[in-house]
Amino acid sequence: MLEVISDTIIDVLKLIPFLFITYLIMEYIEHKTSKKAQKKIKKAGKWGTVWGSFLGIIPQCGFSASATNLYAARVITLGSLISVYLSTSDEMLPILISENVALPVILKILAIKLVIGIIAGIVIDLIFKSKEEDNKIIDLCEEEHCHCNHNGIVKSSLKHTLNIVIFILIVTFAINLIIHFIGEETLSQILTNRPILGPIIAGLIGLIPNCAASVTLTQMYLQNIISGSSMIAGLLVGAGVGLAVLYKTNKNLKENIKITVLLYAVGVISGIVLEFINII
Repeated sequence: MLEVISDTIIDVLKLIPFLFITYLIMEYIEHKTSKKAQKKIKKAGKWGTVWGSFLGIIPQCGFSASATNLYAARVITLGSLISVYLSTSDEMLPILISENVALPVILKILAIKLVIGIIAGIVIDLIFKSKEEDNKIIDLCEEEHCHCNHNGIVKSSLKHTLNIVIFILIVTFAINLIIHFIGEETLSQILTNRPILGPIIAGLIGLIPNCAASVTLTQMYLQNIISGSSMIAGLLVGAGVGLAVLYKTNKNLKENIKITVLLYAVGVISGIVLEFINII
């Protein structure tokens, strides 16, 4: 047990400098582009799904929440919202970068999520037609009083780093504990050799409405517990805080449940297809 604890702490401590530098860069990008991104998707019209997918893969804290607020006010379509949800990777990117995963692998994962987001968004908009409503758009930072835009990028980066390190510490310890008692090979055989079960389980993890989902899925992938396809299935379903904000701002509970089921179905089916074509 002591070995599991020490290994977990050492592994996480090694990540801290890389995570901080990554978040510092991400914060700079976000502060420069977040408002422009929201304006772009609002003005995109029928191209909203395309812009939504491209903007979703940019590591911007809370963009899925912003898109949710825009959808609740019927400024963007359902397809645009789903495209943002599908392409959003939350904490996957900084973790992969900090773990020195090969750049071609990272780009392939992002490209797959991007393409699935665009295709799914276009198809959904062809099937469902949205109604325009004049609702107030709720600003997430104002609603949650997080003051993230007033702390400066260094302070915000430190805060993000601390938060994610705590998540990674908990998740890594839990995974290491399971591996210690069950065995990595046994876990891998259960999930990686199940082209249908793997994406289904990963999709359920993806429904966790915060960064714990992306942290868990990425760490499981890095430790060879789940396949790349299963990880992508879970990350497609995982929309960061987007789903939590959806249930808070969009008062139509039946519609919210339909969106959740739709998101889960697209993610799991995509993961199963990816398992069979063995693209990653």
